[in-house]
Amino acid sequence: MSKKQAIISPSLLSANFLRLEEDLRLINQSEADWLHIDVMDGVFVPNISFGFPILEAIRPIIEKPLDVHLMIVEPMKFVRELAALKVDTMNVHYEVSPHLHRSIGAIKDAGMKAAVTLNPHVPVELLVDVLADLDMVLLMSVNPGFGGQKFIPQTIDKVQRLRRMIDERGLSTLIEVDGGVNASTGAALVEAGADVLVAGSYVFSHEDPKAAIRSLKALSRP
Repeated sequence: MSKKQAIISPSLLSANFLRLEEDLRLINQSEADWLHIDVMDGVFVPNISFGFPILEAIRPIIEKPLDVHLMIVEPMKFVRELAALKVDTMNVHYEVSPHLHRSIGAIKDAGMKAAVTLNPHVPVELLVDVLADLDMVLLMSVNPGFGGQKFIPQTIDKVQRLRRMIDERGLSTLIEVDGGVNASTGAALVEAGADVLVAGSYVFSHEDPKAAIRSLKALSRP
């Protein structure tokens, strides 16, 4: 049986914004599969990152699919803008989505893949009734808002539980994990059933970012 190789999505949040074009071209030349983009509003999370001017500026440069994670109070306001930028995956938080089924449908109708994020305290079982509609679930393995945080070990159990939920239903929904991902935690996550690893500090603080990406890309599971 062939093994399933991890999908790697480096996080723009940890890039050097004084040399952003250089870092983006490095990602283009690397074995990374996607580019993860965290949009923060300073309300839903205690930090402000960047908004649409940055997305518009990087769109002509980056050659990887865009994995956009909206850590904002009203993500559905921006469906059209993201679709116009040819974003591949739009990722909204469960905690700010009172009409989640409708939101998933709107994202897909706009031509994007639909993903939902769960903060560390939110159980995966809450997604049971929309799991079949989702392209991906993002599990936060740190409390969102800042890069460079320590990995929360209980995430491994959450990945295992979500993996069982997906496999028991014969679904193809991907499991993505973001926060404190490095070669060690990445290996444990992939073994537990994760499909996609978001890595920020581990990649961009590494003396050889391409080698860091390559080390994660080498991870696989049956």
